[in-house]
Amino acid sequence: MQLTITGHHIEITPALKSYTEGKMERLTHFEPLIDLHVVLSVEKQHHKAEATGHAPGTRFHSEATSRDLYATIDLLVDKLTAQVCRDKERRTRHHLRHSDTP
Repeated sequence: MQLTITGHHIEITPALKSYTEGKMERLTHFEPLIDLHVVLSVEKQHHKAEATGHAPGTRFHSEATSRDLYATIDLLVDKLTAQVCRDKERRTRHHLRHSDTP
């Protein structure tokens, strides 16, 4: 998976980059993502994280806000994980339904 992390009004430190990469690695256990673009930003008193990813035939997008940047990244990963799991479950159900017919 190709992971791109950018900052908007925030500098991406090595520690922040490492933390984000570690958390996003969880997503590869569910479905093979081709690429994932994460944008971290600061808006007034809140931190915002948004991500757009591509898997074969599917595009994922999610965003999260919080007062703590690390908590925002955690929320973002949880939302993306839910999307990826739903998509994988949908594909599995669809595949099983069509494989039962002769």
